[in-house]
Amino acid sequence: MSRIYDDRACFLGEGALWHPLRNQLFWFDIINKRLMSQSSAGPLVWQFDEIHSAAGWVDADRLLIASETGLWVFDIATGSRRLVTALEADRPDTRCNDGRADPMGGFWIGTMGKSAEAGAGSIYRYYRGELRKLVAGLSIPNAICFAPDGRTAYYTCTLTGQILRLGLDTQGWPVGQAEVHIDLRAEGLNPDGAVTDAEGNLWNAQWGAGRVACYRPDGSFAHAVSVGGVHSSCPAFGGADLTTLFVTTAQEGLDAPTSGDGLVYSVTGAGQGRPEPQVVI
Repeated sequence: MSRIYDDRACFLGEGALWHPLRNQLFWFDIINKRLMSQSSAGPLVWQFDEIHSAAGWVDADRLLIASETGLWVFDIATGSRRLVTALEADRPDTRCNDGRADPMGGFWIGTMGKSAEAGAGSIYRYYRGELRKLVAGLSIPNAICFAPDGRTAYYTCTLTGQILRLGLDTQGWPVGQAEVHIDLRAEGLNPDGAVTDAEGNLWNAQWGAGRVACYRPDGSFAHAVSVGGVHSSCPAFGGADLTTLFVTTAQEGLDAPTSGDGLVYSVTGAGQGRPEPQVVI
């Protein structure tokens, strides 16, 4: 059973990240250009002048955050940013979207057209000073996550209805071709953000379905948990024992959003998560 974790409505909630050293959840309201969080002192918000969408943790005090023009080291205490590398800064028609750190310390980030133009998006990986484009020709890149051993990456182009798997080498770079891992087309489901748990299960937020579905390592369906917002967008495991599933939702695309749309939800005892990997700058 889900409950409301944060009642500040996001137009497009995304990028949920549980910081394992701070025991603190961060997430983004993409279109409103905000990074949000909660602390013991209460709700927090950082306002930017451009779109940001995803983050990884660098240390106890800093995040790596992705914007529509670059990857930045973000100081949590001061709210200041330092540019690490440009990211499609010469493409005013695109923005960042889903992203996550891999077990080797790399950071994967997807880009897409600001109006979800067909084929305008890509997936990049930043690792030890190098930013490399891995996948091109995507419309809405999502579901970036990794098997616990770091040897498999997962991702989707939401419009295809299929989550793919891609083999990785010992440094976390792709080897071979991507293959279909989970096919949701027959059910008419739209795969959005995803995270894996300690057992290698993949938890996928499904846009328009108000749920996060759990799939076993072989891609078979296990079960699903419901949340209050119709457009569930990104899950993250957190809490003291990493058994709470946090889920962002969105109001985007709804003609008449309800009071539950765009909030962040939590589900206790959903599964056994694992700490998000540290990003190596």
